[in-house]
Amino acid sequence: MIIPAMTRAWIVIALFAAASAVAQTPPQPLPERKDVVSWKLLAQVELVKVKDRYQPQFSSGVAALDAKEVKIQGFMMPLEMGDKQSHFILSATPQDCSFCMPGGPESLVEVKTKAPMPYGVAPVVLTGKLAVLKNDPTGVFYRLTDAVLSK
Repeated sequence: MIIPAMTRAWIVIALFAAASAVAQTPPQPLPERKDVVSWKLLAQVELVKVKDRYQPQFSSGVAALDAKEVKIQGFMMPLEMGDKQSHFILSATPQDCSFCMPGGPESLVEVKTKAPMPYGVAPVVLTGKLAVLKNDPTGVFYRLTDAVLSK
């Protein structure tokens, strides 16, 4: 069957529009759990201009988590190649494209583990020591160190 050029063009446009609509559906966050730090709590931060730069100003609830052992759930975004990861980003929402960040710094935690752990796309729960970073040169707000898999 031969499809006229004009019809083919409309088919391509319709398919592209449908694909774009699907790609723009925002990823859904994980359901809240009482035994892990809430991403809603971590989002309680404002950027405040100090001289010629912006710095995070954290709510008292977030500031109270600094240097504490906490549990956080999220999705792994690898920073290294390989099946096992020891340094990665934990995100509040799943990554919806390979080159896109799923949110701002308030929805990401830099993670350094005690031992390498297997990479996966399923959500993970980690326990570790949380640092609330007020002036990190990389722009990271949160870092979890000595992290281990938890339930």
